Amino acid sequence: MGEPLFQIMGRRRKQEVIDLKAADRILVIRLDDIGDMILSTPFLRELRRAIPSAKISLIVKPSVAELAVGCPFVNQVLSYDPGPPSYAPTVDRMTRIVRFAVRYLWLQRFDLAIVPRWDADLYHASYLAYWSGAAWRVGYSENVIPHKRAMNAGFDRLYSHVLVDRSLKHEVERGLDILRFIGGNPEKDGLVLWGAEQREQPVSQVLANLGVSDGTPLIAFGIGAASPTRQWPCEQYIELGRWIRKEYDARIVIVGGPADVESGRMVTSSLGQYAINAVDRITWHQLGPLLKSCSLYVGNDSGPMHVAAAAGVPVIEISCHPSNGNPFWSNSPLRFGPWGVPSQVLQPEAAVSPCEAYCTSMEAHCIRRIGIERVKDAVRTCVSQQYQPAVA
Repeated sequence: MGEPLFQIMGRRRKQEVIDLKAADRILVIRLDDIGDMILSTPFLRELRRAIPSAKISLIVKPSVAELAVGCPFVNQVLSYDPGPPSYAPTVDRMTRIVRFAVRYLWLQRFDLAIVPRWDADLYHASYLAYWSGAAWRVGYSENVIPHKRAMNAGFDRLYSHVLVDRSLKHEVERGLDILRFIGGNPEKDGLVLWGAEQREQPVSQVLANLGVSDGTPLIAFGIGAASPTRQWPCEQYIELGRWIRKEYDARIVIVGGPADVESGRMVTSSLGQYAINAVDRITWHQLGPLLKSCSLYVGNDSGPMHVAAAAGVPVIEISCHPSNGNPFWSNSPLRFGPWGVPSQVLQPEAAVSPCEAYCTSMEAHCIRRIGIERVKDAVRTCVSQQYQPAVA
C-alpha cells in the first residue's frame, strides 16, 4: 500500500538494524494497569542506563499516571485514555489514536517506539506505536500465543521489528528480553519505587495520620483486585485478621483502591481497633513506604501486591489460578507472581467445575478453594523465617 503516512509527511525512513545508542528520542507505550507498571520498572531503569542521554517518553492510562509521574527513568509521562479493551480496532479507537499522535507525538520526532506487552494488545498500543512516527517500532509478535494470534492478526505489520518468544517467563523477564532484543544489556532485575520522599509526607506522618505509632507490628492485607474472580472473600480476611491479632499481637493494615472502599470498611469494622483502614486514603507514592513498614503482605493478585514486592516486603499471594491450569494465562503466578522477595503463592489445586484451564467465573469462584488454614500455615512459615536466629 506504499509508504506509511508518517514517512510521506517527512518522517525518518525505516532502518533495518536498530542502533540503540543512536536513538535520541524514545517512546515506551504501557497501556496496562498498576501492577504491570511496577513490573516494568526494571525495564525502564535498564533502558535509561543503556542510553543515559536520550529523551524517554512514557505513555500510560490515566489510572496509572499518578504512579508514573516522578519516575526517575523517563523525561515525560503522557496520559492516554484508550477506552475499554476490545479485540477489533474500531473507528472510534483509531480516531482517538491518530488525534493523540498528531497532538502529542508527531512533533517530538521519535526514533524508537517500544511496546513491552507480551500478551494480546487489547488497547491497541501497537497502532499508537505505528502512528507515533518512530522509524523503529518494536514489540512482541502476534504469534507468541494462540489467543494473541486470534485477537491481533496482522498487528506485526505495524512494527519494524518483532520479537517472537513463546517460552514461559515472568513479565519482568519479558521487559528485559525486549531490551536485549534492541541491543541493551540489563544488569539488574529488581523492582523500583520512587517519589514519596520527594513529594509526599514522610511515612511516619502517613502512619500517624492513620493512627499508627512508630514500632507497631504491622501486617498488610490487600483485599482488592482488578476483577472479582481474583478476590478472596472478605469474611476470610476477617477471620485471618482475628487469628493474626491473637497469634502475633500485630495490627492489620487494609489496603486497596477506590473500588475496594466498601470492602475496606467492612473488614475494618469487623476487626475493630486493631485494623487500620488505608483503602483509598493514601496515594500510590505513599503506599510503598507504608507497606515497607509492614513485616508481611497477604493479598490477592493486584497492583498493591507488586508494590509490596517492590518495597521488599515478604508476600503471600492468594491466587485464583489453579495449580494445574494454563501457565500462560493472564492470572498465572508464573507470569505475574511476586518478584524478588520471599513469597508463597497459594493456588487452588484444581479448577472448580465448570472451569478447566483457568477460572472463567465473573465472581470469586476457584479462589474459594483456598481455605483459611492454608493461609494461616503460610503466615506461620513467613513469620518464623523472619525471626530465625542468625547462624554463628
